[in-house]
Amino acid sequence: MSKEKAVILLSGGLDSCTCMAVAQSKGYELYPISFNYHQRHSIEMEGAKQIASFYGIKRHLIIETNMDSIGGSALTDESIDVPDGNVERDDVPITYVPARNLIFLSYALGYAEVVGASHVYIGVNSVDYSGYPDCRPEFIQRFQALADCATTATAVEGKKITIETPLQDLSKKDIVLLGTNLGAPLQFTHSCYKGGDKACGVCDSCQLRLRGFAEAGIEDPVDYVTRELR
Repeated sequence: MSKEKAVILLSGGLDSCTCMAVAQSKGYELYPISFNYHQRHSIEMEGAKQIASFYGIKRHLIIETNMDSIGGSALTDESIDVPDGNVERDDVPITYVPARNLIFLSYALGYAEVVGASHVYIGVNSVDYSGYPDCRPEFIQRFQALADCATTATAVEGKKITIETPLQDLSKKDIVLLGTNLGAPLQFTHSCYKGGDKACGVCDSCQLRLRGFAEAGIEDPVDYVTRELR
């Protein structure tokens, strides 16, 4: 009997790597999909390739889309500086990429229909995150409703493609512990927004990640310019 299939949104960061480990632990055949959306740097993409290789993936799909032509984010527009981290902020930071998860999930849904996957995994989180609107449970619930009537597989053939968010209610500490316990190759992950040879340690993403590892009592295996928590 063939395995159930799962498409994994694999950015190369901590959360997506842990998602991959969760799906692998459930015995699914894994179909990772990553995006070169002309982001500020390619280091995270190289991490995604290493993660896919670690799991012995037969096909790692990489989609290229020029979201830099839209701009509006420090991650796609070189003229906008990446700000230092402020994990206590309650506004949406300039590192938000407009509609990114909506676009990525749409690609993943189409890919799931083509390969016959019944699950799509995405590492969104609404506890320790940067305030992005497309990481909220409300967004996922509405996308699921859309997915149920958006494809031939779901709307005509009556199949279910479930959007899985195993990290939705976890803190960064819990994500670190989960990934570690599942043997995820966290040493290949890259979360820094700035994309230097070493993670900067000061952007939102680095600060959230460093705090998560510190609270978990585990040393982060990647190199940083600074590991000082603010």
